[in-house]
Amino acid sequence: MASEVPERKTQNCVVRIACCVKYVGEFSARDFENSAGRGLLDARDFKSKLQSASINFWLLGQFAARIALCMRTVLEISKLKIQRGGVTILDGVDWRVEGGQHWAILGANGSGKTSLLSALTGYLMPTAGEIILLGKRYGKSDWRELRKQVGIVSSSVRQMMSDDEPALETVVSGKFAMIDFWGRLSRADKNRALKILRQIECTHLAARPWRVLSQGERQRVLIGRALMGRPRLLILDEPCAGLDPAAREHFLQFLQRLGRTPKSPALVLVTHHVEEIMPVFSRALILKNGKVLASGEKSKTLTGRNLSRAFGTKMKLRFKAGRFAMSVLSKRGGVV
Repeated sequence: MASEVPERKTQNCVVRIACCVKYVGEFSARDFENSAGRGLLDARDFKSKLQSASINFWLLGQFAARIALCMRTVLEISKLKIQRGGVTILDGVDWRVEGGQHWAILGANGSGKTSLLSALTGYLMPTAGEIILLGKRYGKSDWRELRKQVGIVSSSVRQMMSDDEPALETVVSGKFAMIDFWGRLSRADKNRALKILRQIECTHLAARPWRVLSQGERQRVLIGRALMGRPRLLILDEPCAGLDPAAREHFLQFLQRLGRTPKSPALVLVTHHVEEIMPVFSRALILKNGKVLASGEKSKTLTGRNLSRAFGTKMKLRFKAGRFAMSVLSKRGGVV
């Protein structure tokens, strides 16, 4: 296993701080009370201070614990290699996703994006390297259970949905990783699904069957379905495919709001279009011929040079108001 890196040391320190602060807060409260009981302190004078101190310590402990949770490594891929029939599909891929991070994955057709997603969800066996999801290593854990922590929204899932299933039941089905929900709705599941429908701004769609939903509405409902399983990682595999320009923009604005919510899972957006990378996606991974071409902070990774290399033609990249736009340059330097 890889040696502990500075980020992981920081996480451990924050966890220790959280535990210590919480303990000190509880100890201080008992100490105040014991001293007052022995007559060393005036209980009346210190009553308000006691309450304030214990509450503040407790809140600080909760805050530190939440920071530690957000910083926890969600996914770690090291030297990942996949070969099939003598063909190398992925070659030495390194990638790490921390809690609270949102990533965009770009690459031309055949760059390895789909294979990478299949590998990290346990549907494609690696030839070499390792995949660690939520601290569990591929091959040494039950990946069937672990993949339930990964929500996926893709065209393949969208095509399998039942035409007559109401949106509420579609969301509930995500808890059981089931297509065409046929069970009986419990009150708890129904209430949670309604809460998620509010979160994805689709409360009005609860009773509507799948067949009458628009493409944009279907994508939102599928995100709600994925959230029902309480995933730590949510993969959006070309979610804007098939959306008209207006529907696409509305959907992207929704992703921006979703990614900024405090309890949002780590989002991974797979796309060919830089225009779809909203400001909430702070990091990017670019693949080319099964290898990592560039990875890291979006501002340093998404460059005209990197994208030109990724897509095999000269690109011009523009950035304005937090959004990217890309155009292909002709051999004479004009925009195509």
